[in-house]
Amino acid sequence: MSRQGPLTGVRVVEFAGLGPAPFCAMLLADMGADVLRIDRPGAGAHRADLIHRGRRSLALDLKEAAGIETCLAVMDKADVLIEGFRPGVMERLGLGPDCLLGRIPRLIYGRLTGWGQQGPLAQAAGHDINYIALTGALAAIGEPGGPPTPPLNLVGDFAGGSLYLAFGIAAALFERSRSGLGQVIDAAIVDGTASMMTFFQGLVAMGMSGMARGQGLLSGGAPFYACFACADGKHVSVGSLEPQFFALLTEGLGLSAEDFADRHNPASWVRHKATIAAAFRTKTRDEWTAIFEGTDACFAPVLTLEEAHGHAHMRERGVYIERDGLMQAAAAPRLSRTPGQVGSAPVRAGTGGEDALREWGVFPA
Repeated sequence: MSRQGPLTGVRVVEFAGLGPAPFCAMLLADMGADVLRIDRPGAGAHRADLIHRGRRSLALDLKEAAGIETCLAVMDKADVLIEGFRPGVMERLGLGPDCLLGRIPRLIYGRLTGWGQQGPLAQAAGHDINYIALTGALAAIGEPGGPPTPPLNLVGDFAGGSLYLAFGIAAALFERSRSGLGQVIDAAIVDGTASMMTFFQGLVAMGMSGMARGQGLLSGGAPFYACFACADGKHVSVGSLEPQFFALLTEGLGLSAEDFADRHNPASWVRHKATIAAAFRTKTRDEWTAIFEGTDACFAPVLTLEEAHGHAHMRERGVYIERDGLMQAAAAPRLSRTPGQVGSAPVRAGTGGEDALREWGVFPA
């Protein structure tokens, strides 16, 4: 399997799981890491389960001594381990960090959970919606007077979890280049999401924004930072925070900027938002796009997932690629000298594992 990217030469063992841990492994694979997924026999990933792209699979029964022996032999050759189980699962398998770092001091042991390895909730089940609820993030998302709206599972699982684990792994790899030693990364989704709320904690502390649902500066309350329905029922997004950008918005809408002189007063937001909403309802989404797109009004049409890859900007940049008959996001971010790439399609359990063992210098028990 050919690879390219800044992590070429880094070997990662991923213990098969759901959601955020596999997405972190995908990010590493996109950047060139050689990721070997440990699957249960008969399991594996569907070819359309895109977050499992770019790696090979080794089917092992970790309840059997032979499976553990082979797993340990694989770990001896690895740089990074990724697991997303509840605390204690890996320890019960005899593959916990104390055991493996004692055996392989250079190993970077990445653990991804919702609540973290310690704390009153550490052993409780949960999902993205629960984790972001505990950080103050979910409470701020949604319409005024209504319940909070789950923002898919982007904020917790993938941003607060996967990305923070990937960042921790990159940081640990850099530190290991100096010390020669690995370490354990305890990546909790509640930790990462709380970290991402730092900006808003600052805004609140400075008195620049409240966090009431749908009423804050960046949560849909402001008339210059919101989404609006158009004549065809589709929507557009507006982010014209700065006065010069807002002037372009009102000009394109056929409104007078002078009528919005008090736009930074939250008491005026409901009235101003209604005025802008009425203007947007006079044309279709695509008609407004023809007027605003490419200007400094800070405008973009709200596209569906099926529409996104066909947009001219996304298409010219190659944000999406078609691989194995499936449209999917290209490797990100983009590096000028050692760019990553999308690897092979997701595979079933055991596919490519024997090749990986030979390349790594490991032989089945």
